Order: sequence, then structure tokens, then C-alpha cells
Amino acid sequence: MDDEFRTLTERVRASLTTPQETAAHASLLALVRQGTPAAREQLARILVAPEQPLWARETAAFVLGSAGDRRAFETLVLLLNYREPARCATAARVLARLGDPRTARAAAALATNPLRTAYSLHPIRLLVELRAPESVPALVAALERQLAARDRHWAIARACVEGLGAIGDERAIPALTAAARHIRLSAAAAAALARITGEGAVTGGGAPEPAGTAGKAGKAESVGEARVP
Repeated sequence: MDDEFRTLTERVRASLTTPQETAAHASLLALVRQGTPAAREQLARILVAPEQPLWARETAAFVLGSAGDRRAFETLVLLLNYREPARCATAARVLARLGDPRTARAAAALATNPLRTAYSLHPIRLLVELRAPESVPALVAALERQLAARDRHWAIARACVEGLGAIGDERAIPALTAAARHIRLSAAAAAALARITGEGAVTGGGAPEPAGTAGKAGKAESVGEARVP
């Protein structure tokens, strides 16, 4: 946790723009260093107090979540689907440690939200790590949505494919078989199928994309992958 917290602190410090923010950040770190029950209560109040900057909420949620305090859950879920990948990655790691039974359900909802697909990489990775009952159905649903979409987020689809292969659940076979017909996913899908079935999967060579979509697919992939930290 120490290295992770140091990384978080350095990232936050680099984002501060005024002397007032710098002073407030220093005060927050001093509170964290106290490590007392009273200090944790103050950190918990930061999570719900109005007009708190996001960096303060993130810091408080990190400290509380790493200590197993479930009051950090809502803030961590918000950060899990945020537009900044570094914040998403940090939230995912803390949520995995927190052990809140609501985590898998929240991650599944974020991973399958069609309006937040571009930000769903870390919820997907968290579902793979959790291996919860919600994991496979959510990953399959997210993958099938990408396969059916006109403008696909290939990085997201590939994360689903690789995650399903890592989990190794036979319920993923139909979706992975469909993914193997796409050139950009064929190798990853074949490897995932091989892990599940224990057989050497043969790729279908990748079916050609519909006319006029290749350029869009390439653009979608570059946009999606640019968000991967």
C-alpha cells in the first residue's frame, strides 16, 4: 500500500494549481499520518461533505478502503468508471482489497453500461480478478455488445476475451467462438478457447469486416487503447 499511496500522492500533488490547494493537501496528508480512529472519522466525513475536491475524496477513499472501511465503497465505485485511467486503476485495486460484497455487482453494471463503454476497461479487469458469480455473465454481455456494434471498442472487446479465457468458464464458449471470427480478436479468442476446452483452438482466419467499417474500427481501437494506462 505504501508504494501505491506514494504514487497517488505524487499524482495528486502534480495536479494542484494554487497555494490553497497545496496547503489543503498537506493538511489531508497530516490527517492520514495520524492513523487514529478520530482521523478515520474525519476522512469518512470528507467522502460525503459538500464541495470537497475530487482529489481529497480519492485520497480519503484510498486510505479507508485499504483499511477495510466500507464507507469508501461509493466513492471508489465512482472513481472506477472515471474518465482518467489512473484513477480507475487505483480504485480497482482498492476495491479488490476492500472485499465489499457489492463490488462485483457494481463492476458488472459499469462493464455492461453501453453509455460508458469507453471507460469500462478497469471494471472488466476487476470482474476478472474477483471471479464472482456476476463476472462471466457481465463479460459475455459486454463482449457480445461489442461484436454487434457498428463502431467497436476493440481494446474493450479484447479485455473481455482475455478475461473470459483467464476465468475458464464454458459458458463463454459461444461468445468467444463468435469473437474468433473477427481478425482483431481471432488470436486472443483462440487462446481463450484453448484454455477453456484444453484443446488447440484453430482460428477462423478472421472474417472480413463489413465494407466501410475497417477505418472506423481502427479509429475506435486507437481511441479505446489510448485510455489504457
